[in-house]
Amino acid sequence: MSESLTDFVEAAAVEFRLFRRLFGEAGEIAWGRTLDWLVDDWFRLDVLGLENVPAEGAAMLVANHSGAWGLDAFVFHKVLTRGLRRPLHIPADPLTFRIPVLGSYARKNGGFPIDPTLGMEHLNTGELVGVFPEGVAGLEKPLSERYRLRPFSPGFAVTAVRTGVPVVPVAIVGAEEASPKLGEIPALARLFDLPYFPLTPAFPLPAKWLISIGEPIEAPARPSSLAERSAAARALCAEAQAAVQDMLDHEVGRRDTPFW
Repeated sequence: MSESLTDFVEAAAVEFRLFRRLFGEAGEIAWGRTLDWLVDDWFRLDVLGLENVPAEGAAMLVANHSGAWGLDAFVFHKVLTRGLRRPLHIPADPLTFRIPVLGSYARKNGGFPIDPTLGMEHLNTGELVGVFPEGVAGLEKPLSERYRLRPFSPGFAVTAVRTGVPVVPVAIVGAEEASPKLGEIPALARLFDLPYFPLTPAFPLPAKWLISIGEPIEAPARPSSLAERSAAARALCAEAQAAVQDMLDHEVGRRDTPFW
């Protein structure tokens, strides 16, 4: 390859990387503004119990996961960071970070690839971590089973017991109706290497959203033996799941319609 051609290729590569970076940054800004619009105007979202999140120090926020595409995680982060004016770190499936714009947005706004410690390093420095213990199973629920929690993975409770931080239950209502799962398309799931590909409206429906935050559940004193720590984590996990389910039942039960 001639020197002039080499220079051209190198210059073109630099220009491409610059364009991709600028395009990515513009997309992230646009996505952030879209979330503001969805929260305030499209979903008309209300928040109850924001005062239950500690103003200082570490805490683990534990929420239900629902809606076909998992938009609730982005909405949850937007609302909480805006209301609390504190960073909120959320562990996410590695798939999230493969999605153009959304992946880089998530990483820059406190998202991190899920791991067994579930953000322990953030908790140890006094920060907030938000988790969705149902995982993808929460998103796979059919419309007929909306707001019925799938079993919580106890990993968050293990972390809470180890760090001694309080667990704050959170109920998110509205996502099930905004992006209802009407079915699945297995062929597209295989094509895009996804856990599942839902049949759902292309754009979220204007369901009314509510995020209700319950009173913190204090983590027990850390037991000395592994067996006792495991038992304490299981008990904390069950208590947190029961609290979230009770809050969901209460908030869903007092609605006349999801579109009010």
